[in-house]
Amino acid sequence: MFSPRSFASLTALAGALIIGFTSCKKEGGNANADEIVIGEVAAMTGGTATFGTSSHAGTQMAIDEINAAGGLLGKKLKLITEDDQSKQGEAGTVAKKLISREKIVALLGEVASGKSLEMGPIAQKAGVPMISPASTNPKVTEVGDYVFRICFIDPFQGTVMAKFAMSRGWKKVAILTDTKQDYSVGLAQFFKEYFAKNGGTITGEQSYGSGDKDFKAQLTAIKAGAPDAIFASGYYNETGLIAAQARELGITAPLLGGDGWDSPSLVEVAGKAIEGSFFSNHFSNEDKSPKIQDFVKRFQAKHGKTPDAMAALGYDSAMILADAIKRAGTTEGKALRDAIATTKDFDGITGKITLDEKRNANKSAVVLTIKDGKFSFVESLAP
Repeated sequence: MFSPRSFASLTALAGALIIGFTSCKKEGGNANADEIVIGEVAAMTGGTATFGTSSHAGTQMAIDEINAAGGLLGKKLKLITEDDQSKQGEAGTVAKKLISREKIVALLGEVASGKSLEMGPIAQKAGVPMISPASTNPKVTEVGDYVFRICFIDPFQGTVMAKFAMSRGWKKVAILTDTKQDYSVGLAQFFKEYFAKNGGTITGEQSYGSGDKDFKAQLTAIKAGAPDAIFASGYYNETGLIAAQARELGITAPLLGGDGWDSPSLVEVAGKAIEGSFFSNHFSNEDKSPKIQDFVKRFQAKHGKTPDAMAALGYDSAMILADAIKRAGTTEGKALRDAIATTKDFDGITGKITLDEKRNANKSAVVLTIKDGKFSFVESLAP
């Protein structure tokens, strides 16, 4: 039998162990008083990896610059990045991990709208502010008041490209949609609505799914309608193949698209077949403004390559979050959410950013063309 004194000693020891275990359990992203922990979800591998790696490069650059300048609220920022591998369902899984295990104060990502739609409800339920750099589907911010984006949305982007097509005298357009991507479906819808309403003719609509390799059946049907242009609203992976196969079939009409084309892989896959086509985007590294050219030089020095729109948007998303933390004076969820919501005239790399009552950014778009294997600026269009 234990003596009362021995029992008391064991009880005290057990209590100490429990406290120690509890402390270890709480040890996570925010346990270190010297750090502000931010989560990021990005496709670092898989089919849309160029989006994720570019966005991450811009985000990390912003975090590094903020820390070099002394951090925020007397603390350094720590970025924890999770790879969703470009897989459906994975973005939600890693977002839960970041929130529950790492105790992040905010969530940055994803680029793809479908992935952001997985993450949004999780962030909303946890009361953790989420900022998407580049998800343009309107549904993303409709999830709840903790979900924000710093890019324009598809109704604007679709309208921009419909207006652009009409300005070029292209009155007959065929539409090719990736039905597995919310982004592609929404963008095609908004292009079609404006184009048809304003006197344009849709000569045909065809569809495919992400990962498809053969588009000749759809393109043969499109060719029969003799369109002036083809609006291909999907991502760069399939668009490059679509362009190459269209030219093989003798289709000479230019392709039109959205920011989902923004990847070096587009030209690598399509080659000369994509020359003379056009797409809307958030940023052009050809912009001569000193602010943008300074960003381009800093990015090149850090990463050894020229930044694309996803890199610029990743940078801006981190900087807008930092600005909100500074203005809030805290990383507490609701106060930080309220500070992000009042972002106005933020002078970002991708333009002046003001978030409206629906937590969407009000900003201009640029139209780029592919010329000599490069993305070249054509014009800028305001909302």
